[in-house]
Amino acid sequence: MARFLKRRTFLKASAAAPAVLALARAGGPAMAAANGYKKALIIGKPDEKNLGAVKAAGFDGVETQAADATVAEAEASRQAAEKVGLPIHSVMRGWMSFNGKPDEVAGSIAKVETSLAAAQAFGADAILLVPCRIGGKTLKMPEAWEFAITFDPDTGHLKQVVAGDNAPFADYIQAHDHATDTSREAIKRLIPAAEKTGVVIAVENVWNNLWVKPDLFANFVRSFGSKWVQAYFDIGNHVKYAPPQDFVKALGPLIRKVHVKDFKLGPDGHGGKFVDIRDGSVDYPAVMKCLDAAGYRGWMTIEGSGGLSHDEQSKRLDLIIAGK
Repeated sequence: MARFLKRRTFLKASAAAPAVLALARAGGPAMAAANGYKKALIIGKPDEKNLGAVKAAGFDGVETQAADATVAEAEASRQAAEKVGLPIHSVMRGWMSFNGKPDEVAGSIAKVETSLAAAQAFGADAILLVPCRIGGKTLKMPEAWEFAITFDPDTGHLKQVVAGDNAPFADYIQAHDHATDTSREAIKRLIPAAEKTGVVIAVENVWNNLWVKPDLFANFVRSFGSKWVQAYFDIGNHVKYAPPQDFVKALGPLIRKVHVKDFKLGPDGHGGKFVDIRDGSVDYPAVMKCLDAAGYRGWMTIEGSGGLSHDEQSKRLDLIIAGK
């Protein structure tokens, strides 16, 4: 009987093998699993209904925007996720004001602490954090294609932002240095809470006019010297400043999570707009090659592309992970 069962198991596995290989060649879920990548979507408050819809489309998990959830609410969502079999891997905290007035900074720190506690209860291992932003109508800044940044690696302070005369951008340089200092101070204050909850603070820069070049962003994240502060790299956010693969090369092992997004540059390589994944200017094969070289194996979470069905999002992400 035992010999018969072994033979039957072998025959079933043999019969299934061509289908598995076909999926792998097509860059489908089998390929994603084999490469060690996991597919995710961003949702609001996780419940059985929206989690089930994401799982049915072939995703492995979700990131939640419920950054202000109480511990009890997060635990309830975790129970729903466990029931569906779809983990909540990250919490999108988003924009903070670490360069603001003292009460704004204190409020932002408190919000991040809330998110770290919620993330622990959700079962997530990281939160996405955008420390702050600078800009506005009165602050003169270089165009995205004009940046030629040099900086002090010890302080992260800017030496120049463009080639030639930097005097027109003196206020921008001052605002940038101030934001770097205050953000570093605030995040350092949050490291004990991150360690206590076991949740990484994954820093993202997203059109906040800060750390817009690969080496500068990597230097900021690296300056903490802590495993509890890493990078949340968004592929599409950086296209107008530099090829995304250059950011991957600079960040390397600092990358904790990846957002999959696309951006289409204008005909002259300037300006542009966000578009559905695989419809823009991102060279995904080059990005995936660099992620592989960096040793990244983890979550690939689609942000945007909301006009596509879950099934279409899943198919496109399979192709991206397969390097296509």
